[in-house]
Amino acid sequence: MPRIARLDTPGLLHHIMIRGIERRKIFNDDTDRENFIERLSALLPETKTKCYAWSFLSNHAHFLLRSGPAGIAALMRRLLTGHAVYYNRRHKRHGQLFQNRYRSIICQEDAYLLELVRYIHLNPLRAKVVADLKGLDNYSYCGHSALTGKKQREWQDVEYVLKYFGKRTGDARKKYRSYVKKGIPLGKRPELVGGGLIRSLGGWDEVKKMRVSGQDRIKSDQRILGESGFVSDVLSESEKEFSRKYRLRSLGYDFEKVLERVSTLFELEKEYITGKGRQRDRVIARDLLCYWTVVELGIPMVDLTRKFDLTPAAVSSAVQRGEKMAKKKDYQLETGDI
Repeated sequence: MPRIARLDTPGLLHHIMIRGIERRKIFNDDTDRENFIERLSALLPETKTKCYAWSFLSNHAHFLLRSGPAGIAALMRRLLTGHAVYYNRRHKRHGQLFQNRYRSIICQEDAYLLELVRYIHLNPLRAKVVADLKGLDNYSYCGHSALTGKKQREWQDVEYVLKYFGKRTGDARKKYRSYVKKGIPLGKRPELVGGGLIRSLGGWDEVKKMRVSGQDRIKSDQRILGESGFVSDVLSESEKEFSRKYRLRSLGYDFEKVLERVSTLFELEKEYITGKGRQRDRVIARDLLCYWTVVELGIPMVDLTRKFDLTPAAVSSAVQRGEKMAKKKDYQLETGDI
């Protein structure tokens, strides 16, 4: 069966899960974990990705992220490839480290953000890595310790989560910890993993009853956790994005075609736009070129880092500036002359 495509709409919450192949370790010791954290601390700001929750166990890890302008895939590709290369070199091994692809579930924020923060942060306790909540408070490799103030993680958005529990940091931390404590007896939470539309209707038994009674066919999607309206909106938006990218490519749009469009729009030579230099007109044209190729065509940012000899952070910033400019000036990629 072909694997289902990921949904990667920028700006949405993603519950990310990574696992070692055949349940093998992806972290052997704290040195491995610290190396992974260093990668997170660099890549999250670069890609404008927000991290609200995370936890490491020996053979898997969980994250709750809000994707940046370029989506979640670019971040995860760089994060996991970098760790796999490092891990194999350090432990003198070869071959695949992770089990297939990472799993990503888009989540409805108002309904599930706090539930998922608690669920993810209780992973070490459920796995008996720590003995109790006090042990979890001080566990270095879980975002709970940052939310309780025991550890400092500049790349973790502590303030965003704590604001749900109060305006004063001290009180918010106490209420957060109490909320986590109430989640301990709940154990594993299979209802927090995908299939939001079916769940919002009361589960498969209720869906079957609806079908028997002649109601409209119900859709489900294991890539989404949310109420029916949210699920439908995400799927609709994803379908529109896919259709637009497919249509643009079918019309002959690729990097060279977009470069030609930008060259005509700004009356600049193509070689000048792609060449080195920080002249204002060159940077503005390159920003729009990066935005249209990454967002409109879905070309990976890493491809542009090679073409322009820029860092991923520089390309990501160019995409954001290009998006603002395109909206402000109402620049359109399609000209109607194809």
